[in-house]
Amino acid sequence: MKMFKKSKIIVTLIIAALFFAVGTANVFAAPQQKNIILATTTSTQDSGLLDELIPVFEKETGYFVKTIAVGSGQAMTMGQKGEADVLLVHSPDAEKKFIDAGYGVNRRLVMHNDFIVIGPGTDPAKIKGIKSSAEALKLIAHANALFLSRSDKSGTHAKEMKLWKQAGINPAGQKWYQETGLGMGQTLSVAAEKKGYTLADRGTYLALKKNLGLDILVEGDAALLNIYHVIEVNSAKWPKVNAEGAKAFADFLVSQGTQAIIKTFGVDKFGSPLFFPDAGKKIEDLGK
Repeated sequence: MKMFKKSKIIVTLIIAALFFAVGTANVFAAPQQKNIILATTTSTQDSGLLDELIPVFEKETGYFVKTIAVGSGQAMTMGQKGEADVLLVHSPDAEKKFIDAGYGVNRRLVMHNDFIVIGPGTDPAKIKGIKSSAEALKLIAHANALFLSRSDKSGTHAKEMKLWKQAGINPAGQKWYQETGLGMGQTLSVAAEKKGYTLADRGTYLALKKNLGLDILVEGDAALLNIYHVIEVNSAKWPKVNAEGAKAFADFLVSQGTQAIIKTFGVDKFGSPLFFPDAGKKIEDLGK
C-alpha cells in the first residue's frame, strides 16, 4: 500500500512538473507571437500619425508594435535581413525591386500626401511659385543657394535624387549642397537653423512648421506625389518573421476604420489632413 501511495505521489509530481514546464513555455512564447516589428519611414513617426494609429491597433488586437523609424531604404534593408515583420514605406521604385527579389509579399496601397520644396522667406534662389520642382532645383544650384539633403536612402532622398536627375544636375560635392544623413524632422531642423532649402513631405513639415520659420515655395507638381505602401516581409524566406502579426497590421492599415482616421488626421490642428487614404485605389487615380 505504501509503495502504491509513493508511486502515486511520484506520478503526480511528474505530471505537475510537465504542466509547469508547458505553462512556462507558453508564458515565454506568447510575447514573441504578440510582438510585431514595424520598420517605417521617419515621416510616419515625425508627423505623429503612428502615435494615433498604433494604440488603436494594439487595443483591438492585443499585439504590441515595436516601431523602428528609419528611411524607407533602411526599412527595406531590415526586411531583406528578416529583421522586421512589416514595412510602411514610400519609395515605389525600391519597393518593386524588394517585392521582385522575393523579400516582401502583399504590397498594398495605404495613403499619399505630397513632397514640397521649402526654404527661407528671403528665397535667395527666387523659386517661389515655380511649377516645376526640377526647374526649382536648377535655380537653387545656379544660385549656389544652400540645400540640405537627407542623403539617407529614404523615400524622400530617392525622390530628391530623381528630381536632380530631371534637372540635369549632379549636386554631390558642391559646397552649397550639404548632406545631413538624418531623418525628416531632424533635417528640417538643420534647414531651419541654416536657413537653407530642402525637400520634405508635407505631413512632417506641417507637424513641425511652427518651430521652423521655413515656407512652402514649390508645390503641386505631379512629380512630387508621395505614395505609401504596406508590405509584409516574406516568411517563406524568413521563417522567424511574425507573419500573422504582419498581416494583422497590414489589414488594419487598409481597413475602413483606419482609413477614416487617416482621412481626418491633422485637420483639427492644421486645417487640412496630413495624409489622404487610398486603400483600394489605383496609383493612376491618386492626386486627382
